[in-house]
Amino acid sequence: MYLRNNKSKLVEKVFNNVYDKYDLMNDILSFGTHRIWKKKLISWVNPLKNNKIIDVAAGTGDIARLCSQATNNESLITCVEPNEKMILEGEKKLKNFNNINWVKSSAEVLPFKDNIFDYYVISFGIRNVSNLDKSLKEAFRVLKKGGRFFCLEFSKVENEILKNIYKSYSKLLPSIGKLVVGDNMPYDYLVKSIEQFYNQEEFVKKIEDNGFYNVKFRNLTNGIASIHTGWKI
Repeated sequence: MYLRNNKSKLVEKVFNNVYDKYDLMNDILSFGTHRIWKKKLISWVNPLKNNKIIDVAAGTGDIARLCSQATNNESLITCVEPNEKMILEGEKKLKNFNNINWVKSSAEVLPFKDNIFDYYVISFGIRNVSNLDKSLKEAFRVLKKGGRFFCLEFSKVENEILKNIYKSYSKLLPSIGKLVVGDNMPYDYLVKSIEQFYNQEEFVKKIEDNGFYNVKFRNLTNGIASIHTGWKI
């Protein structure tokens, strides 16, 4: 029940508490590995010039920046983020990117017409949505026919030895969060949200159930994270 009651309010509180140290904590907690994972995501997306890309739960814009740089800043990228403070951080960080714009919205109700984006990308945000099915249906709706969905998210470790090491490390995250940002609650939430999210195959089924075809995934670092993708046809 930890995540099911008033989830949107809980997530809002989490990011209000960490927005100004969000990037720093990502580096500390993942030992910088999240940057490698994000580059692998962009490599698989392989965006092209003049593509229209929507980056949902954009955080401070890491994915948008990488997509833009991959196209020599000639793609059109819309960052969607529900937290006002995170948007302000992202706008400040990406102020020199004229091809990136920001919209305050949840993943469940996107303020865009049907069939307008070439790529829908969400990175470490899908487990935070209040309604996963609505969010996936919205992803499908705003993509063009032939458009592609990509999701980078924490997943389930497959190697038993690594799983035990990862589980032990996860127990330390709230204490590290308390030390760096002065609050353990956001990282207690982080651990629980990862534990309660779907495994790789279950998430494939969820994506398929919401209209996508040829859904597949790639594990990263033995399944600590994974990239899922599917097509709108």
